[in-house]
Amino acid sequence: MTAKSKPVKSEFVEPKNFEEALERLQELVEKLEAGEVSLEESVAAFEEGQKLSVYCQHKLKAAEASLKKLLKNPDDTKPGEEE
Repeated sequence: MTAKSKPVKSEFVEPKNFEEALERLQELVEKLEAGEVSLEESVAAFEEGQKLSVYCQHKLKAAEASLKKLLKNPDDTKPGEEE
């Protein structure tokens, strides 16, 4: 009787911030590049990496929009604030 290996299913946990997501993404890339994981683990790592990539892209777009807004209105300071 042969035992079937269970599919590797990783639960995606949303990162606390961009830096944490980027660090985890780098760990996954290194793991995949090492080539020492099973096909199932590789697929799970790839799926997690895709989700992290989307998360990072959203964070970067939000930061870019925020910076563009600041650059568009550099004199838009709140009353009482001094530079």
